Amino acid sequence: MLSDIEIAQAAKTEPIAAVADKLGIPERDWIPYGRDKAKVDYSVLKQDPGHQAKLVLVTAINPTPAGEGKTTTTIGLADALRQCGSNAVVALREPSLGPVFGIKGGAAGGGYAQVVPMEDINLHFTGDFHAIGTANNLLAAMVDNHIKQGNELGLDPRRITWKRCVDMNDRQLRNVVDGLGGVADGMPRQDGFDITVASEVMAVLCLSSSIRDLKERLSRIVVGYTFDRKPVTAGDLHAQGAMAALLKDALMPNLVQTLEGTPAFVHGGPFANIAHGCNSVMATRMAMHYGDIALTEAGFGADLGAEKFLDITCRMGGFKPDAVVVVATVRALKYNGGVPKDQLGEENLDALAAGIPNLSRHVSNMTDVYGLPCVVAINRFPTDTEAELALVADTLKAQGVNVRLSEVWAKGGAGGKELAQEVLRLVDEPNHFDFCYATGTPVKSAIEAVAKRIYRADGVDFTPGATRQLAELEKNGFGSLPVCIAKTQYSFTDDQTKLGAPEHFRITVREVKVDAGAGFVVALTGAIMTMPGLPKRPAAEKIDVTDEGVILGLF
Repeated sequence: MLSDIEIAQAAKTEPIAAVADKLGIPERDWIPYGRDKAKVDYSVLKQDPGHQAKLVLVTAINPTPAGEGKTTTTIGLADALRQCGSNAVVALREPSLGPVFGIKGGAAGGGYAQVVPMEDINLHFTGDFHAIGTANNLLAAMVDNHIKQGNELGLDPRRITWKRCVDMNDRQLRNVVDGLGGVADGMPRQDGFDITVASEVMAVLCLSSSIRDLKERLSRIVVGYTFDRKPVTAGDLHAQGAMAALLKDALMPNLVQTLEGTPAFVHGGPFANIAHGCNSVMATRMAMHYGDIALTEAGFGADLGAEKFLDITCRMGGFKPDAVVVVATVRALKYNGGVPKDQLGEENLDALAAGIPNLSRHVSNMTDVYGLPCVVAINRFPTDTEAELALVADTLKAQGVNVRLSEVWAKGGAGGKELAQEVLRLVDEPNHFDFCYATGTPVKSAIEAVAKRIYRADGVDFTPGATRQLAELEKNGFGSLPVCIAKTQYSFTDDQTKLGAPEHFRITVREVKVDAGAGFVVALTGAIMTMPGLPKRPAAEKIDVTDEGVILGLF
């Protein structure tokens, strides 16, 4: 059996000019990055597409070590829709080097449902993440330089909130002390690093609609507070212009293709557990501009990525989804039902039945809270038995839930035609989309709304520190922004060990901070961290390159 990277390397892809031509993008509006990838100028969005594309969100159950195949399903579904005669276009996030070299490995789909060039997309791609990290760290350097050069703004070194970032899982950098050495080396202070995908600059880029909007958002970034607790922004430091100059090309969405030649915009990459977890607004708009159906994916489970797409990205981007696909696997449902990872290949109908409530809760959130038509895609694995597949389908149908089998990993678009036909039906159904909480809701109430309505918590407990931070946010005029809740991806709760569909629990918010440039407030719950660490056996140990320059072991 070929690995994902071997399948991708053996694929015969079209030149990127042919992909752009397929969408009708004039040559003047795209910039080639080699033979098989390009950047598309955002000026094309000023053109009137003359039609209203349908928007489909692909999400999933809570992730498990068994894998759910959300990206794989999104890509295969797009290929299947095109085989059904629909002009489908994909919008996906760019993978972070953290998971690539950590636990997960590559993140460009799998099997015969991938976006290519897989190695480039998973590694440096077009340099977007490098630009984001550089812009972030330029601002950090300007903060410390301002203090060194006399601190005209009165920044309190103890209340600097802006961190440096690097796109790598490196727990050693979570907490550092810098500026050591002497007077010429700056002001010693406690500092730290976030992973690039959790940086506010990443969120700003993904939510910006133009260069002007980008600069305005960058200028609003709060870097810290003065001695009398007034916020200091990147605009106060006159940093937004230089940061925007570094991000000018990164703001343009990247155009690639699937193994079957379906156009795909891959752009931006915030994590959904510690950030807002969606590709850029521009990439989604381009997919809708050039396609009749645009498919976008939100990270991790629907309690994180889908909630943030619907409550943050749709609110800011002006999107209204037409349908939702919730991806699940038999293996992952058995894991939620208590089966250890090394026994997931064995048939276990009791554990499968015990795990299905996790899936049912996600579906209920999409249909009952957000009012959206929904279909469950069961992403088939070779070890799934007919009895297991029948149990999932029968249980969901008894609950009135649409369910379709997806075999895109093994068969590409041909394995997703039944799912595609159901999606084509759903996007023409009337829906009653609404947010989980109204625009302008106070931050504390918005957090409680998500916890109670989406997680199904009994309530929220705010630590004394978080309570003080909430009061300070309100005092500074940030008290009614949307919320981006940072929470473990493995559970509806803030405890990653509580699988399935837990009940009678509370969420603990330990810290609240404003991302004023992104336009939301971040609430950190439980033990979640914004700089992950590598596992005992990182995926990096298996990655290599041959003398001929061929990359091995990426996925």
